[in-house]
Amino acid sequence: QVQLVESGGGLVQPGGSLRLSCAASASIFSIDNMGWYRQTPGKQRELVASITSAGGTNYADSVKGRFAISRDNAKSTVMYLQMNSLKPEDTAVYYCNFRARLRSSWPADDYWGQGTQVTVSS
Repeated sequence: QVQLVESGGGLVQPGGSLRLSCAASASIFSIDNMGWYRQTPGKQRELVASITSAGGTNYADSVKGRFAISRDNAKSTVMYLQMNSLKPEDTAVYYCNFRARLRSSWPADDYWGQGTQVTVSS
């Protein structure tokens, strides 16, 4: 089995920046899609940004122009979310997700990180 380990969350003032990282704990045969989601109490988890194996990206309207998703060029199982111009409404627990095949003969499955808290407050 593989675990996704997130880091980089914390407390930041409005207008500030944070960079989240997500790394797989074991080797992965292939990754179809990577994504960052966020969730606040009482609400459903929502997609923030995603990136395909071909490098195509997709963003929620609320973060376009402020957030950037990327993959590590050297380590294919590492993903980042650069968050700039943060707003109080960005406060949430952020989760990383890989849609991946651990072995060539296995079907694709979803793997999730444990979540990292991002709080934007003065």
